Amino acid sequence: MAEIRPLVALRGAMATQDCNACPIRHRAVCAKCAGAELDRLAAMKSYRSWAAGETIALEGDALPFVGSIVRGCATLTRSLEDGRVQMVGLLMPSDFVGRPGRTTAPYEVTAVTDVTLCLFDRQRFEALLIDAPQVASRLLEMSLDELDAARDWMLLLGRKTARERVATLLALVLRRAAADARPLRAELPLGREAMASYLGLTIETVSRQITALKRDDVIRLEGGGRTVLCDDLAALLIEAGDDGDGEMPG
Repeated sequence: MAEIRPLVALRGAMATQDCNACPIRHRAVCAKCAGAELDRLAAMKSYRSWAAGETIALEGDALPFVGSIVRGCATLTRSLEDGRVQMVGLLMPSDFVGRPGRTTAPYEVTAVTDVTLCLFDRQRFEALLIDAPQVASRLLEMSLDELDAARDWMLLLGRKTARERVATLLALVLRRAAADARPLRAELPLGREAMASYLGLTIETVSRQITALKRDDVIRLEGGGRTVLCDDLAALLIEAGDDGDGEMPG
């Protein structure tokens, strides 16, 4: 496992350790906590940061911590015996890293952008779950949401068209990064090559579909194509194969 480094000053890094001021306070594993439970979590937490491209955890290595992504984006990858690597998930702000009861990392976790994690020692966190029902309940909810997302992704890879796959990923990133802003706006955390790997497409196909969505006024691009904006989320969800009611997989 990569060395766990002390919190360093990163662009956009958290400026406070006050839980109530945390940008993921109402979405993370601590969302239902208050009073003594929140105090216990706060007493055991620490912040760590990794620069873009650094490995947070290696597949199969000991993982002594669990925690939440506070800022940034990381990828989950699995390696095959012949050396091939497949991206199997994205971790974005409020997503949980690690699993209580599991001492090793099942995936390689790599920072795509600069990443800040709010970490808890795994053993202390497991002890907290025994007598902190709000934390245990929230963790269960998040685990079930992750299971639903994995099933939805199986549908995406098995049945959705290239256009629907790209639109689904763009909608996911936009909703997670800019929940209430209008227009929805987000920096794409993945380059075209990583997007292609995640979606099971070629780089050329990803680029063509993004260009087509832009040409059809479903999205707008800024900053050399790394910033995506959307004025009509319902239209993007329809392109993603959703019924347009504002809900989406994942």
